[in-house]
Amino acid sequence: MAQHSTGVSRRTVTKAATAVGLTALFGGRAATAQAVTRLSARTLDVSVSSAALGRSAPVRLILPSGFGTQTGRTYPVLYLLHGAHDDYTSWTRETDIEAFTEGRDLIVAMPDAGPTGIPTAWRGGPDYEAFQLTEVPALLARQYRASGVRAVAGVSTGGYGAMAHAARHPGMFAAAASYSGILDTMAPGVPPLVDAIVARENLAPRSLWGSPLLNLLTWRDFNPRSRAEGLRGTPLYVSSGSGVVGGTGDWLPEALESALWLSAHAFTDTLALLRVPVTTHYYTGGGHGWNYWKGEFSASWPMLTRALGVPE
Repeated sequence: MAQHSTGVSRRTVTKAATAVGLTALFGGRAATAQAVTRLSARTLDVSVSSAALGRSAPVRLILPSGFGTQTGRTYPVLYLLHGAHDDYTSWTRETDIEAFTEGRDLIVAMPDAGPTGIPTAWRGGPDYEAFQLTEVPALLARQYRASGVRAVAGVSTGGYGAMAHAARHPGMFAAAASYSGILDTMAPGVPPLVDAIVARENLAPRSLWGSPLLNLLTWRDFNPRSRAEGLRGTPLYVSSGSGVVGGTGDWLPEALESALWLSAHAFTDTLALLRVPVTTHYYTGGGHGWNYWKGEFSASWPMLTRALGVPE
């Protein structure tokens, strides 16, 4: 079923941020572009020297059509986050995002989140949250004329990242959208699923946030549901399928989708209790894959464009 409501846009607040203000906001950490590979007239891969990760990491950019000629203007940024066992190329590989944004005055940024696609501060390890929220925005403001207006959307663990980023940093994003995201990391059955995602990449499960029991406060701190109050005033879109229940028999992707169904509902139920508006699309069946996420991105596009201040 679908429920539709909208929050109050924070665009008028975020537009006040300038490149100079970004430098102050993001502190003294200054990432630099080590190498730039141009893939097409508008799309390029930037290798970012990251102190947060202790290595260089990529971000794929799609620039506005008039970027090279309209040198005096700045542009809002749409951040698109990838899922688990994938990488920063997924949005251009699986969707027509480059053609879709042709003629629209915005920058699309697709930053790396590591092999698990969980863009968080790992326990004693890389800090993908700082990379995506501190280093990449500062680089975009300094070298690509990005304004302070941003929206974020993601699939799967990237959907987790979109809501976690917006909740943990209120006001940083003018809108946030999650497609089949992990939105309550402490819901029944979800911690083992998170552990399995980490283990599949040959990483120790406890290297993420530690033990769900012994390190409960850390798990709560990075849980979108636990930080839901921080989403007040941010337009939100959440979609998820029931998976196996009402599915077509495509067992694995439907089972994965089913595993996140209760997590998504727990998150949006908490938003309802807090009276934080959210647009939801809960649908029967559905698999954990791009066949569904592309449609959900299109459905959320009007919300994202309103927040970014660009024509639909």
